[in-house]
Amino acid sequence: MFDSRPVAAAPRRGAVAVLLALAASQATPGAAQAQRTAPPPAAVAPAPPLATFADFAALAERAAVVALVEVRDQTVVEPARAPGLAPGHARLYIEGRTQALLAGRAALGESLVYLADVPLDARGKPPKLRKQRFIVFADPVPGRPGTLALVDRGAQVPATPATEQLARTVIAALAGPDAPPALTGVRDVMSVAGNLTGESETQLFLETATGTPVSLTVIRRPGMEPQWGVSWSEIVDQAARPPAPETIEWYRLACFLPPSLPRDAFLQDDRASRARAESDYGFILEQLGGCPRIRT
Repeated sequence: MFDSRPVAAAPRRGAVAVLLALAASQATPGAAQAQRTAPPPAAVAPAPPLATFADFAALAERAAVVALVEVRDQTVVEPARAPGLAPGHARLYIEGRTQALLAGRAALGESLVYLADVPLDARGKPPKLRKQRFIVFADPVPGRPGTLALVDRGAQVPATPATEQLARTVIAALAGPDAPPALTGVRDVMSVAGNLTGESETQLFLETATGTPVSLTVIRRPGMEPQWGVSWSEIVDQAARPPAPETIEWYRLACFLPPSLPRDAFLQDDRASRARAESDYGFILEQLGGCPRIRT
């Protein structure tokens, strides 16, 4: 007959306690020192960003609505009814709840629906997005209240503290009264040598979507690092400075200046002036550091 009395439990617990105490007392100084000097665990690499400043600026400029959305439900659209679907992706019909309107030129109700292309997981299945939060950049579909169309395949971005802050920063900058206009090209280029060897000044005049004049200036002095700046007005200012990284001013230049100067923009025919201008333009592009994008 099974004896259910808990008499043996106490000795067993006591034995375990004794063994633990004995093990601690018999630990050698070398072992204790090894424990104290054990290397710390390797640092975990930070997660890669979900979007860049340039991504959000490009998306926000195209979208009539930027909203924070929580997914209520999803339905997989049959591939036959999903033209243009990229390999390794699924098209989802998303039913969501509006949590916040970050920017908008159109009214937006509490409930909304839209289509989103998402990558399949390792098993070839679409991810489960229910109850997840996203920032969506979209346009309303005419005649269909509550229906949105994403402006880009990368226009549904997971909502995290970092992406929310970045979206709000970009939206506020674009809406600012001093937001610079979009650039459409390089109109005129000239470079003049100074009296001293190695002294020169290059000026580049840009075209904009609004017709607002914009100019770039590069000044070189003997024994000094070249200095450059941008002027967002009709005044060519030698004291102009480069734009701060990840600002709309930086975005306009880094993401829309052409990779090289157009031949018909040069106001001078001599080879030396053109060579200086091309070198200075390359210096500006190098200083801007390119236009990194992840989603667009």
